[in-house]
Formats: sequence, structure tokens, C-alpha cells
Amino acid sequence: MNLVFYILRRLAISIPILLIGSFLVFVMVAGAGDPLAELRNQPNINQASIDAIAHQLGLDKPLIPRYFDWLGGFLTGDWGISIAQGSAMEPVFPKIMSAFWVSIQLILGAEILAVILGVAVGLLAAVKQYSVIDYTATALAFLFFSMPIFCIAIVLKIYAIDLNVVINNLGLSDVFGNPFLRTTSPETLEADGFGDFVVKYTGAFLLPTLSIMFISFAAYSRFQRASMLETLNMDYVRTARAKGLTERRVIMKHAFRNALIPTTTLFSVNFVTVVTGAVITERVFNWNGMGAVLVEAVNKNDPNVMMGWVVVISIAVIIANLIADLLYGILDPRIRVG
Repeated sequence: MNLVFYILRRLAISIPILLIGSFLVFVMVAGAGDPLAELRNQPNINQASIDAIAHQLGLDKPLIPRYFDWLGGFLTGDWGISIAQGSAMEPVFPKIMSAFWVSIQLILGAEILAVILGVAVGLLAAVKQYSVIDYTATALAFLFFSMPIFCIAIVLKIYAIDLNVVINNLGLSDVFGNPFLRTTSPETLEADGFGDFVVKYTGAFLLPTLSIMFISFAAYSRFQRASMLETLNMDYVRTARAKGLTERRVIMKHAFRNALIPTTTLFSVNFVTVVTGAVITERVFNWNGMGAVLVEAVNKNDPNVMMGWVVVISIAVIIANLIADLLYGILDPRIRVG
């Protein structure tokens, strides 16, 4: 029950933060420009028609009433409609949810791989300090840190295309199914049977996932290495060794668990970076995810879509932080969630 109350308390604290954040974003979006600017530039549309559309969408109201109209609709599941020219007044909710499902698959896949590999490499680098493994892991981490994510994505895409040419020249295109050249969103894939689906699905996710994973992997491996080195010098670790425990038991049972706590903190902080990276990566690989939705909404000054995007991402970040807090209590019994 303590755990349930803790979760409810954290969610209750998050509500005012979401409200304040949504209002500030609403003010910035409202001041970004006129959503009907493209219509005003159309010579065949008169001012009366524009005023009627503005009234229908509530754009003729003052800022505060407009915000509460939007908030009331948002809480009841009516997120408004896309008012960008050419959108055919598309409802925002299914548009955002469809894009979010595409993006969350990419984000979760990249984060799971990054955490597993980063923690494993960081642990190994700390245990084998100043070895070839440690130096190699450090060099790779700094390499990925120094490269912008769009650069990693473009490099991977270029080399994948070259690899695809080699595969075709070897006559293996039917075997591999050309998975490395998938640069379209996964929901557009058509497959003949389960095996073909696995190949095409893997190909669609492979390069975008690696692009995001490399950046997160660099951060997790460095944090895990530093945390592990600090933990190995703690008194309780030296005491465990003095009792005659094996080095493997000392590391895995006494040191590793506590060394994961800083990495867990990084996970919650890094989630925003991963979302940002996904926005850029999706544009490179032509995915119809949250990145495409955001870019289109900003270019066309579509306020309802921008607000929906920001709130959905904010909720995802809050959930990521809540998961990190719950993991603290699992990793360290001294931390009580009650």
C-alpha cells in the first residue's frame, strides 16, 4: 500500500507542474504567430470567411479563456483539430497517438539496448581499469559524445546503403531482404508471412535504433564506470573482501547494485535527450513519428498539434522519472518509498 500511495502522491505533485507548464507553452505558442496567416494570404478568401473560421476555432477570444477552453477539451479527450492548411481539419488526438506509438517503439528499443550495453561495458571497464577494454570503452564513449546525433544517423545511413550495394553484388539480396535500406516508417511495411515481417521490421528499426542508442550508450557506460570505481573503494566493499568472499561475489552482490543508482538517475534525466534525438533521427530516416508531427506543426504554426505534442512528451518524461524513483527503492533497501 505504501508503494501505491507513493505513486499517487508523485502523480498528484506532477499535476500542478503539468498545468503550469502547459499554460506557459500555450502562451508561447499563441505568441508564435497567426495560425490563419496562410488563409489570409489566399486571394480568393475574404475577411468575413476568415473571421468566421477564427470564431469557429475560438481564435477570436482572449488568451486566458482560450487556454481554459483548450484545457477543458484536452481533459475530456477533445484535443481540438489541426488547423494547418491542407490538414482537412484532422483531429489532433489520433494524429498524436499514431505518431507517439511509432516513436515510443524506437525510444524504448534504443533505451533498453543502451542501458544493457552501457551498464555492462561500464562495469567491465571499471573492473578492468586501465586495461585495453577500459581504454577502448572510453574512446568509443568520447567518440559518440562528440558526434551530433544527426551526424551519426547520416553516417549510418550512408554506410548501410554501401553495404546494401555489396550485398546485392554478392547476389544475397533475397537472403537478407535488403533490411539495411529501410528508410520509411514501420507502419507502412507490408510483409508476406511472419519471417518476412521479422526481416523487414528489424530492417526498419535497425539504423534509427542504433543512431539513438550510441549517444545514450556513451552516457550510461561512463556514468556506470565512474560509479562502479567509487563503489569499489567503499569501506563495506573492502570489508567484504577481508571476509574472504570471492571477487565475483563482492562485485556483483555488494558493489554493482549500489553502483546502479547514479545510472538510474541518469536514465530519468536522459529521457528528454532521447526524445530530442528521436525527433532528429526520424527526420533522417523518413519516419512518421513525433518528429514529423512536431516539424510539420512548427512549420505550419498549428497550435493544437504543438500543444498535444508537448503535453504527451511531458507526461512521458514524468512517467520515466517515476520509474526511476521506484527503482531507487529496489536497488537500495535504505531508500523507502513510503
